[in-house]
Amino acid sequence: MGDGASGPGDGAASVAARDDLAGVVDLFEWLTRAELSRALSELAYKQRAEADDEAIAAAIDVAVAEYALVPAPPAALSEAGTGSAPEAESAPEAVAEPADGADADAVALAVGPAAFPSLPADAEDLPHILDVPERDVDRETLSEAVRERLSRDAVAAIGAGDAERLEVLADVTYDIEAWAPVDAGDIRERIVDELDG
Repeated sequence: MGDGASGPGDGAASVAARDDLAGVVDLFEWLTRAELSRALSELAYKQRAEADDEAIAAAIDVAVAEYALVPAPPAALSEAGTGSAPEAESAPEAVAEPADGADADAVALAVGPAAFPSLPADAEDLPHILDVPERDVDRETLSEAVRERLSRDAVAAIGAGDAERLEVLADVTYDIEAWAPVDAGDIRERIVDELDG
């Protein structure tokens, strides 16, 4: 996180460091993309930095692409008083996969395998500011969904011949095995075969 000394346009970047995003989400177990965006805007305001909505959105995109944050399926989410996530139930496909427009704002994000969550300055006030119910994530359901996404991403990157993306995904195959009782060896083998080929 920044120290508040950033100039216009720089505030969002300092507010939206990848592991800081994960740290904010970790405070709540999961947040919709819209809630995370609001949280980052609030932090920028508290740090007297200018919140750039486009930069915040881009930072979230990077965190998701790098598996620091992961879209969480409805079955993995619960909320105090409901036992489930209302946003997720109304549009399960939007939660499982990133989307455009209004649907994207409802995507629930949880801390992913590549994150090392760090708590940004002033983040301790966010639970009072956002006022969201107590939440929980079913780690087993989430990890299965993340493994499936990793497999799809690997297939897409292999099809596109995107070596840079494959390098990132190869690292994630190790991260996910340290993060959850998941075996990503077959995915890693496909990636390595492609990179070595």
